[in-house]
Amino acid sequence: MKKTISLALVLILIAVTLVGCGGSSLTDGTYTGEGEGMAPLTVEVTVTDGKIANVEVTEHDETPDISDPAIEQIPALIVEKNSTDVDAISGATVTSDAIKEAVNNALEGAQ
Repeated sequence: MKKTISLALVLILIAVTLVGCGGSSLTDGTYTGEGEGMAPLTVEVTVTDGKIANVEVTEHDETPDISDPAIEQIPALIVEKNSTDVDAISGATVTSDAIKEAVNNALEGAQ
């Protein structure tokens, strides 16, 4: 009996996860969001056909050279994965997290 209930709960969890991932489409448009790194950071996110098509860091006061890899790579990774669930860039974790936070804030208006 316990095994049956456990299996049923696992199957329900899987079904809810699949519906949550595939069922929520983003509204097309351009959205702006802010995140907090070493200083405020602003991004512009473009959604096309319900997916993240472009992410651009438009304003920041992060430390040059240290933040550059995150500013160059994290937006592309987000677009590629269509998610902010991407690994931070080593050595630029604060900036990486700020970009992901800003994109999440921007996408609140797209849902």
